[in-house]
Amino acid sequence: MHLLILIVALLVAYQFREITAIFRNKSQISWQKSLFCFAFPPLFLLMAALAVISMGYDGMMFGLRASWVSYGVAIAFLGWSVGLGAYRLWQAIQSLQEMKQYPLSWIKSQPTRILETPFPYSAQIGLWNPQLVMSQGLLDTLDEEHLDAVLAHENAHSYYRDTFWFFCLGWLRQITFWLPQTEELWQELLFIRELRADQKAAENVDPLLLAEALMVVAQTVQQTPVLPQFDAIAAALHQEESRLITRINYLVDPAEVANMGNQPFNWVLLALALIPLILIPLHS
Repeated sequence: MHLLILIVALLVAYQFREITAIFRNKSQISWQKSLFCFAFPPLFLLMAALAVISMGYDGMMFGLRASWVSYGVAIAFLGWSVGLGAYRLWQAIQSLQEMKQYPLSWIKSQPTRILETPFPYSAQIGLWNPQLVMSQGLLDTLDEEHLDAVLAHENAHSYYRDTFWFFCLGWLRQITFWLPQTEELWQELLFIRELRADQKAAENVDPLLLAEALMVVAQTVQQTPVLPQFDAIAAALHQEESRLITRINYLVDPAEVANMGNQPFNWVLLALALIPLILIPLHS
């Protein structure tokens, strides 16, 4: 019976992604929908594995006896997932230690690590309490008003705790890379993350100033990240050119973007992933 639970959970996760790929309206940008489509399947699989492990390898459920096979599969999946998460956390700690080698300065009363590179770059790097990193090239290129706009964008990432939440989402991405639409949804979330930060920044600065600052990056953008060792814990201004242009268009001519902020309903939807846990009392 426990093996059946794992098989059903796998089918639910796989078919959920297949179905949402058909019905998802890609022309409407929605943080809630993209987050739910991305996070629900891996969380559902993790909860199913946790339920099987909690029930153990002995006993009965619906008249069927539990077995070592289902227990072993659940242990393997959950153990691999936890191990990968621990490895990612170790990498994050190493990256944070490496970041300390960059000189610390104060930009607009904000502690900032300065990169000695002409490439215009800025990012929040860290986990729950990230630190701002900027390149000397960006500081040399932007005047005070445009720099304020970039700082407002980066502070929006800090406001939403993007580095922490995308570190967690990146973990879910890695443990279920084989599910349909994983990479597409991941890229969509990264893009919405930047749109959301732009939208938040526009509450405090002129959006045209931020658009002009993005133009500077768009003119010199590269495909390879400036700091690949910080990818897992960075919310960066650097993006591929096509997406930067799209963000600029949204700032210059704001379009209606649905559900950009965090809403309580997000957590209600994701709580559906806990459904497998209700099976635990049925085991005897």
